[in-house]
Amino acid sequence: MIELKDLTKTYGNYSAVQRLSLNIGKGEIFGFIGPNGAGKTTTIKMMGGVMAPTEGSVTIAGIDMQAQPQEAKRRIGFIPDRPFLYEKLTGLEFLRFTADIYGLAERQFPDKAAATLAMFALTDWSNELIESYSHGMKQRLIMAAALLHEPPVLIVDEPMVGLDPLAIIMVKQLFKRLASEGVTIFMSTHTLKVAEDICDRIGILNRGRLIASGTTDDLRREANVSSADLEQVFLNLTGNSAGP
Repeated sequence: MIELKDLTKTYGNYSAVQRLSLNIGKGEIFGFIGPNGAGKTTTIKMMGGVMAPTEGSVTIAGIDMQAQPQEAKRRIGFIPDRPFLYEKLTGLEFLRFTADIYGLAERQFPDKAAATLAMFALTDWSNELIESYSHGMKQRLIMAAALLHEPPVLIVDEPMVGLDPLAIIMVKQLFKRLASEGVTIFMSTHTLKVAEDICDRIGILNRGRLIASGTTDDLRREANVSSADLEQVFLNLTGNSAGP
């Protein structure tokens, strides 16, 4: 469902992402982790068609992002790390705006909007201005908007930022359910416990390069540790130290 082939982004002599290649299958939850500045958000922006790669390609559900950007984007639910919201709209109005962008049929909108608002516990706030929402509520609204058109691919940058513990549990359960229904989820996160709990495979990016990829057991073998948690595996593979 997602294929990255030699994906590269350079700025002058600086390479933010270097020849990144990945294949992620239908119904897979793929975690993408790495230190700050590793190139994770740059990768996600190229996958979502927000930024053009210097070299390489992004293919979403068999559609090349550069050759057919609109068709590729129709198949994506995109949740950025710093989402933009029109705060003078109500939650429901924002969902209608999103539905119009994706060409969702008018007759389908009421039921789909009601379902996604309920999914993220926003029904009682649907007619309130977004400017009155808490940070966590805004994050949940962005997720609701991303799922409104039932995309086969969900691309998420730091999904748990600003969410309370109950909302984090809800989102983890939601991602697992979506994956069981065949949705492919690509998730960048600094929350290693979340990646360990729900991801089928995890890729570690460091200085723009994919240095390891696999299940948590694969990564433990790569890091030369037998039973460490993902945090220690991450530190071993990236060459960072938890000490002073």
